[in-house]
Amino acid sequence: KIDNSYLFLMVSFSQTEEPVCRQRGDPESPQISKDGDILLGGIFSFHSSWKDRQDTFTHKPLPLECTSLNFREFQFAQAMLFAIGEINNSTDLLPGISLGYKMYDTCGSIARSVRVALALANGHETESAPSDEPCTRPAQVLAIMGETSSSLCMAIATVIGPFHIPMISHFATCACLSDKTKYPSFLRTIPSDYYQSRALAQLVRHFGWTWVGAIRTNDDYGNNGMATFTETAQQLDICLEYSVAFFRTDPPKKIQKIIDIIRTSSSKVIVAFLSHMDMDVLIHELSKYNLTGYQWVGSESWIFDSQTAERDIHHILDGAIGLNEIFTEFWETLFSCTFKRSTSSAGNQKECTGHEDVTGVRNSFTDMSLMPIFNNVYKGVYAVAHALHSILGCNETCNNKILQHIKTIQFKTKEGDEVYFNEYGDPAAKYEIINWQPTGNGVIEFVTVGLHDSSLPADRQLNLHNKSFIWVHNSKQVPVSVCSEKCPPGTRKVLQKGKPVCCYDCIRCAEGEISNVTDSITCIRCHPEFWSNDRRDACVKKEAEFLSYEEIMGALLSAAALFGACMTVVVAFIFFKYRKTPIVRANNSELSFLLLFSLTLCFLCSLTFIGRPSEWSCMLRHTAFGITFVLCISCVLGKTIVVLMAFRATLPGSNVMKWFGTTQQRLSVVAFTLIQVLICIVWLTVSPPFPLKNLKEFKDKIILECALGSAVGFWAVLGYIGLLAMLCFLLAFLARKLPDNFNEAKFITFSMLIFCAVWITFIPAYVSSPGKFSVAVEIFAILASTFGLLICIFIPKCYIILLKPEKNTKKNMMGKVAPKYV
Repeated sequence: KIDNSYLFLMVSFSQTEEPVCRQRGDPESPQISKDGDILLGGIFSFHSSWKDRQDTFTHKPLPLECTSLNFREFQFAQAMLFAIGEINNSTDLLPGISLGYKMYDTCGSIARSVRVALALANGHETESAPSDEPCTRPAQVLAIMGETSSSLCMAIATVIGPFHIPMISHFATCACLSDKTKYPSFLRTIPSDYYQSRALAQLVRHFGWTWVGAIRTNDDYGNNGMATFTETAQQLDICLEYSVAFFRTDPPKKIQKIIDIIRTSSSKVIVAFLSHMDMDVLIHELSKYNLTGYQWVGSESWIFDSQTAERDIHHILDGAIGLNEIFTEFWETLFSCTFKRSTSSAGNQKECTGHEDVTGVRNSFTDMSLMPIFNNVYKGVYAVAHALHSILGCNETCNNKILQHIKTIQFKTKEGDEVYFNEYGDPAAKYEIINWQPTGNGVIEFVTVGLHDSSLPADRQLNLHNKSFIWVHNSKQVPVSVCSEKCPPGTRKVLQKGKPVCCYDCIRCAEGEISNVTDSITCIRCHPEFWSNDRRDACVKKEAEFLSYEEIMGALLSAAALFGACMTVVVAFIFFKYRKTPIVRANNSELSFLLLFSLTLCFLCSLTFIGRPSEWSCMLRHTAFGITFVLCISCVLGKTIVVLMAFRATLPGSNVMKWFGTTQQRLSVVAFTLIQVLICIVWLTVSPPFPLKNLKEFKDKIILECALGSAVGFWAVLGYIGLLAMLCFLLAFLARKLPDNFNEAKFITFSMLIFCAVWITFIPAYVSSPGKFSVAVEIFAILASTFGLLICIFIPKCYIILLKPEKNTKKNMMGKVAPKYV
């Protein structure tokens, strides 16, 4: 053996020195061929498999023995023949030039695909003798049509790419073939899976299926297609519960594992990126377990395959939807030849005359469910013809490389289909959306229910027709497949720990926050002047709260203020009527009337605190309150001083009354009041009170209140009132035991005690009261102190005037007990 090998090497070496070409190995012969001025190559898998064998490496391997006749590939070849025949009979396209062809069977083998590709490139397949022709010469064919499988196309395109021989596939959809650095001469008339995968993802998202399973063929077609689908699904918030790959030749244990995954999954939608052969195997396995009830979404490799539908005897795929390339029907011409019985004596033999009708014949060869792919073959042949026509019409300076012309051609077929290739060698991606709808006799009808055009903007690519869908179990209701139900408005999504983003819990928005869309991931905080409603799906304007006349508390305080004012007017009327009586004249009736007037103003100023705060009401309420109360306390203080001065005036040699007469009393009241007026003017000038929307006190309410502006000004007004009140209380307390039968100092002392007690308790109550209650506390303090002054100072006098007139005498006012002197 060693000697024979050595001899073989020597012979081979000596042959390389000969200036002739010799073909190595067995020649490859075409299955279908025809001579012509220009030849086109065709590579198809007329057989889908081959017999397995074990090479012993002791002798030359035998040729591949193909099995399993594939009628689909014969249909593709027939479409190529039909297109070539049309072109040869055309007077407009390639006139005077005939196209020939050489078609090879690869049996689905990558190795054989490479061999026949080289045979088409080199030519002289049957020559075994040395040739005197140069070893370097142009390719035998100008273009190659085929193959069907993406994996086979990758192998062929890799081999013929350096020779710049264009290869046009009708069914290889792998997006990887768009890489022009690896496959520079590859083109196709079927859209890339890049577009199909994205279209499938958009279709899934359109029906709201966010929780799906995925099965793919474990080859370049399935893996690349599913990778693009997965990427797009993530962008569209679609989650894959599982993504498994298998091949039809996988061992039973692996397929069984996939079946178990499907059975235990919670998703009800399955995206199947499978070849029709793998789909047939999967259907067979699913039928064993009667795994129905799943909504299938399929790629174009099986979604419009009638043979796959015929094998689905358990109706597992009923209601399936998927994409199918748009095409124009021309099969009436393509398959016009059918059969009829011969009337000759030869018996019942069948012969073709060219005038028969086979529309009623049903077999794999006349199955038109793959018409879009036939049309792709048809368009590929015409693309080559138009490129050749362009080259023949060029001048000498024109580029005569057919690959460059094919890349730039653009034409319409007679059916109206526009044919062109983009920079990646791909056509425009336009699909029909197919729905498997079972008929009454159990036959599946492929119904077009919509279109998808990838050339349009993303929001307009998917266009569903106004047709009824048939879903799984013949239902007309769109199935639901989600990991978690949609979060309604008013809630937000919170991801479940350790699970995909489609699995989440719905948490209600917090107070003051809303979500007004479904499946919101965040809650939006309302504007400070708005608050969330009970459903947390809308912001409503906060209720503006202020002390109004309409509510009970405001009405009661208003009534109390008016009652006090009326009561004061009645007392003033009584005093005016009995103004000449001793009890009225006893202590400066002028101060009494002025005090009654100021008390009336005190009652009425409380009304300015009720109602919606405005700029003027805020300035008025505090200044009016401060000035009227100072006027009131000044009058009381004047009366107290008069009591003290009157007692001092009764002492021998005392002339004190001339220093605090009527004029001095008036001036003291004016002076004390003027000081408060000046304080208020400074306050209003520097930083006056203003209306304020308090948004912090309550979450769901707006408190309309009057801000103090300058807190110093406010407390200066209150402090001055308190100072006068304390001084008045002190003087009245000192005069309380003066020897008068009707000593007014006692009543002033008691009234000042009430006044001071009210306003001392007012401060903590005012500070701690929220919203409108702080205003109510202030009004209550005003009314309580005013009622205290009115009742303590004037009611006892009215009692004597009206009910005890006998005591209303000068003698009784002077008293019977003379003062004691020390």
